[in-house]
Amino acid sequence: MTSDEVVVAGSKVVLRCEVEDPDNSSLQWSNPAQQTLYFGEKRALRDLRIQLEKSTPNELTISIDNATLTDEGEYTCSIFTMPVRTAKAIVTVLGIPQKPQISGYTDPLKEGEVAQLTCVSSGSKPAAELRWHKGGSPLPGEPLEVAEDSNGKTFTVRSRVEFTVDKEDNGVEVTCTVDHESLQNSDKSASQKISVFYKPTAKIEPKPDQPQEGASLELHCDGDGNPLPQEYKWEKEGAETALSEAQDSILFFPNLNKSDSGTYICYASNIIGVSVARYNLAVNDASRVPHSTDPYHAIIGGVVAVIVFLLLILLIILGHYLIRHKGTYLTHEAKGSDDAPDADTAIINAEGGQPSGDDKKEYFI
Repeated sequence: MTSDEVVVAGSKVVLRCEVEDPDNSSLQWSNPAQQTLYFGEKRALRDLRIQLEKSTPNELTISIDNATLTDEGEYTCSIFTMPVRTAKAIVTVLGIPQKPQISGYTDPLKEGEVAQLTCVSSGSKPAAELRWHKGGSPLPGEPLEVAEDSNGKTFTVRSRVEFTVDKEDNGVEVTCTVDHESLQNSDKSASQKISVFYKPTAKIEPKPDQPQEGASLELHCDGDGNPLPQEYKWEKEGAETALSEAQDSILFFPNLNKSDSGTYICYASNIIGVSVARYNLAVNDASRVPHSTDPYHAIIGGVVAVIVFLLLILLIILGHYLIRHKGTYLTHEAKGSDDAPDADTAIINAEGGQPSGDDKKEYFI
């Protein structure tokens, strides 16, 4: 009894032959060329890669170290009884694919152009598969091309891929990976970094961001592109004269006034194209611009208003109280003249000169 074996080139293959009834006969292993390798414990072929692992009346096991593609084929185990009995074992040697190579890339590409890449790997058996990725995402390729190598045993595989590049592809890596059973848990891959030229994207930013009359101002034209913008140009919408304050990407105003208000245009250009940005400048009157502490002034003003309001209420209450007490005084003053026979007596009574409670007292015994 034997079993077929699959081995990766360069590794070790073990051939085991077992019988239940040896009938006092020796076992023998032969290679695909029908050359005897071992007859019992005796070596028959001078190939030091072939070693005896075990020899008993019921078993003959040998091994072939550092297996090559030429070791592939049908091996025979024989026992010389009457009649002779044999068993076959097919050895398959896997050819390991070489590291893939990427070609066809021209550095750099311009935005909108088509990238054409080719990936090639040889030496695989059976033929390997190739996979493409761009920035970690699968990238569909053309159908795989397979060609037999000159040794007649291994194969060369080729895959092509095409895609239109944009600015997002700048700096991205395109990877070609080989899939093959001989690689087991590892893989072989090659990467190509893509460089894409694209036109700038201009943007104007003021410094400071709140222009005031009499203050200075810088308008910065930030142009992102590949390559970076080599030229900047400034214009004021509706003006015919050039802006002498412009220095490359910066437009400087040393002393703002209201005549500087308007729309300013920045042109940022590189070898790919030109980008345009606009900024509407409105110069504020410094005397009317709220101070940075206005919120605190508003809070203080509110507190003062509340205090004034409370004082007014307090004055109203106090005035009302005084008016009531004045009326009471007048009423008591009038009581002194009720029973007075003349004016002098009335005045005396009103001032409290004549006692009222103790005038007459009667006692009853």
